[in-house]
Amino acid sequence: MEQDDEELHAFGRRWARAELAGDTDALGTLLTGDFTAVGRHGFVLDRAAWLARYSSGALVHDSFDWEYVEIRRYGCAALALGVQSQQSIYEGRDVDGHFRISQFLTAADGRWRLAGLHLSEIAVRPGAPQP
Repeated sequence: MEQDDEELHAFGRRWARAELAGDTDALGTLLTGDFTAVGRHGFVLDRAAWLARYSSGALVHDSFDWEYVEIRRYGCAALALGVQSQQSIYEGRDVDGHFRISQFLTAADGRWRLAGLHLSEIAVRPGAPQP
């Protein structure tokens, strides 16, 4: 089980590197064909729209971290709960932030892929004093 969790943690690190780089080729191999994301303000993006943010140049990250990750396995599916911290620009606007992320992963063809994710903005960075 620990080996499986490490495989999922490694997947998360590959995903974060691809997001930081805006690497649509790498992301394309990590996302399922029917990938769906719920964004920070409740908007929904399908796989094509998620990748288009990078291919259009609209989204650029100066930093992108995936931390505090907890893995829960359910057979050929898994839930990764973690914190995404980013310093980013989207269409010329600052979109820096810290987000609690729920990633929904599935094992298909012998490898893990990201089927969906949901972002919720965090007011205070984890580990910082709470108001």
